Order: sequence, then structure tokens, then C-alpha cells
Amino acid sequence: MRIDVVTIFPEAVVPYAAFGVLSKAVEKKIADIEFVDLREFADNPHRKVDDYPFGGGPGMVFTAPPLSAAVEKLKKMNSWTILTSPQGCVFNRKKARELSKREHLIIVCGRYRGVDQRFIDNFVDEEISIGDFILSGGELPALVMLESIVRLLPGVLNNEENLALDSFENGLCEEELYTRPSVFRGMKVPEVLLSGDHSKIEIWRESRRIQRTKEREERKKR
Repeated sequence: MRIDVVTIFPEAVVPYAAFGVLSKAVEKKIADIEFVDLREFADNPHRKVDDYPFGGGPGMVFTAPPLSAAVEKLKKMNSWTILTSPQGCVFNRKKARELSKREHLIIVCGRYRGVDQRFIDNFVDEEISIGDFILSGGELPALVMLESIVRLLPGVLNNEENLALDSFENGLCEEELYTRPSVFRGMKVPEVLLSGDHSKIEIWRESRRIQRTKEREERKKR
């Protein structure tokens, strides 16, 4: 899988890819991840990629020419172009799995007040948000999506059984987890986890997954 991330701050995101899941995917040659400097596609001496919005108002807007030039250079027959945007569909586990099946992703990091709509209309296949809040730019959302997608690629994780236990994989949150010591500040690990009875342990885990999912849904309604 190839993933190109288009950003005006590649130096801010490149270091993260040198660690953990992303670095493993690159080392194993399962994923090819590149960070592309949008300013390299500016058609002016000052490498300016934004301008004031027509109609007035505060803030700056990414101009269409450099964004279009960047995507045109990167795009292949099998490419899927994503724009990080507050107006996009909310990213989740289902979307991560769907995108993990793509051969080539181009993730364009939005910034400033927004992006010229003509670029979106002509080049963007999908707008994605990571939640109903505002960030200064799309670099953090791009990294969130990157890690969530890449860890789903076959061979990236040393133990792929972990994927089946992830929260949301089966529509449920993960159960509470415990490790040594068995008593910490007077708080004991649930006895069933120390029993060695795997059938009882699995029944307990499933009941806790269901209960924690219900509790999460209740919190979301508040």
C-alpha cells in the first residue's frame, strides 16, 4: 500500500512515522509512506499557497493551483484522495478497514479557514473528519488515520490476533484489562481472571464488553 500525505509542514509529521506501527510497516515493505511538501508546487517565488477568500471575511484559504498540481503528480489509476475537513464524515474503525483495502491513498491536510472548493470538486474523493472539533490543520488527523489504517494491513502487527480484540472491531468496547501485581493499593484483580477457567474468563470478558459499550452509549447521549 502507498500513502502520500500532502502538507505544508512535513517536518512536523515525518518524525512520528519513524516509530511504532508506521515504521514497522515501512521496514517490512508493507506500506510506502511519503510526506509531500505542498509548497513545492507553489507557482510563485515566495512559495505562497494561500490567499484571502473572495467575498471578504477573516482567515486565509488554500488556493486550488498548488493543491491540484500536487495531486495530479501523485495520482494514479487506483488512487483515492482524501481531504481532512470538519465537514467530512467522521472517521471510525469501519472507515479505517475500508481504506486499508485501497492500494493508494492521498491524504491532503487542510489548514487555515479552508480549501478552495474547486479543488475539492475536481480532485477530492472523500472528506474525512476525526471529530466535531476544530484544529489548526489536518496534520494530526492525517496521522490518526495513518496509524489506524496501517495497523490493519496484514503482516504489520506481530500478533494479528490483537486486531480481533481491539475496541470497535465487533461493535463492542474492550473489557477492563489487568496485569501484575494482583493487588495494587488495596484494589484486587477480579477473581475470575485468576481462576484459570478459560470458559468463565471469556464469559466475564464478553459481559464486560457489552456493559462498557452500553455505558459508552449512555455517556454519548448526555
